[in-house]
Amino acid sequence: MFALYWVSHKCTSNRNTRSLKEELKLIGEQLNEMRKKKDNRKDQFLKLAEQIKKILIEIRPKDNPTEVIINDADLSIGKLEELNKQLQLLEIEKADRLKQVADHLNTINSLCLVLGTDFNQIIKELEFCFSEIEGPKNISDDAIEMLVSQIQKLREVKRKRIEKLQDLATTMLELWHLMDTPIEEQQKFLSVTCNIAASEHEIAEPNALSIGFINNVGTEVMRLEELKASKMKELVAKKKIELEELRKRAHVVEAKEIVDPSMALEQIELQISITKEEAFSRKEILERVEKWLAACDEESWLEEYNRDENRYTGRGVHLALKRAEKARILVSKIPAMVEALVAKTTAWEMERGTKFIYDGARLLTMLNEYTTLRQDKEQERKRQREQKRLHGITEQETFVGAKSSSLKNLKKVTRTFSAGHNRSSSLGGVTQPLQSLRPDSPLSTKSPRSARKSDEGIALPTS
Repeated sequence: MFALYWVSHKCTSNRNTRSLKEELKLIGEQLNEMRKKKDNRKDQFLKLAEQIKKILIEIRPKDNPTEVIINDADLSIGKLEELNKQLQLLEIEKADRLKQVADHLNTINSLCLVLGTDFNQIIKELEFCFSEIEGPKNISDDAIEMLVSQIQKLREVKRKRIEKLQDLATTMLELWHLMDTPIEEQQKFLSVTCNIAASEHEIAEPNALSIGFINNVGTEVMRLEELKASKMKELVAKKKIELEELRKRAHVVEAKEIVDPSMALEQIELQISITKEEAFSRKEILERVEKWLAACDEESWLEEYNRDENRYTGRGVHLALKRAEKARILVSKIPAMVEALVAKTTAWEMERGTKFIYDGARLLTMLNEYTTLRQDKEQERKRQREQKRLHGITEQETFVGAKSSSLKNLKKVTRTFSAGHNRSSSLGGVTQPLQSLRPDSPLSTKSPRSARKSDEGIALPTS
């Protein structure tokens, strides 16, 4: 109607300048042009409708998409843009689904490589439309759910095989360690032991979880088990030595002997594990005990050194002096070492509810006995120092008394000498008086013992 109105209006405006025939011809040409435009517009609608239907069939085949109805009376640009937007949304959804399907197929392919399974056979069993050139042809919800379900199945198979392989790897490592298997023999199955603690996504090597590979590992474990049975006696003896060395290093008392020979190796390994755990818990205390015992050795050496009267003579005196100085510093730290060791040991016993035994004796008892002995030694040293002090005072008093006695003897000798001199003068002898002797005269410097000898040598006159 609009077209006819426009044509009529156009003709009216040009009626005065054109003839009727010319006007009819012009109207016919314009109508043909309008029909062509309408046909082109309708073709655009049809193409969009076909594309929409095709995508809907790929995405939702169950919905049975029908032909998109085109209203010839409404071929406006707005309607065309509406169909275009619908097509764009469907194309975006299709692209997302294609990417999702491609990711699922890649995941299935990766799982098949690890498990040693044929990917094409899996796709064939799923009856999934797939072309290596064109890619997936089915992107419906059912197809995607089918792929997701298959991925879950393959992952479950992978998890079970990982558990089985890791169990075999653990047993293999134990047998290798038990029998000291050479590194050259271990190299063949190094990839197995490397994955002993690997998670699911970390194992991605081709055929790493194939049935054939797992069977090979199982065969090797069986061979090692048979070898273990043939070397059982040797292994038991070796493990006993290892257990004894562990107990010796940890200063742990030996446990009860193994009764059941058939379970000997398992029991020894259990005791080794228990001993290692106990040794780890005792490590810090044992280190402190070693330092304390070393300090006690230095203390004993220092006591012997102090009792040696010839310690300042002979060769190596300076080395002994240096060691003595270091020993004194170390010995001064012993009380603090013992106190800290008692605190650590007490905490250990309270935490574990058992006594800390060191070479068959309770460590706290040893420390208490040492503390008591050290206190007794200290008291003895104080007593000896007091005796020496008293003995020194006595010697000093004795020396002072002896000195006074010597002075008295000297005076007595002097008087005797003076009397002899007087007697000799009365006999006519000429002798220098005692008062005229010089202070530095030999007679004045004689010891009391010399003075007594001189007195005895004077010849007294007879009456």
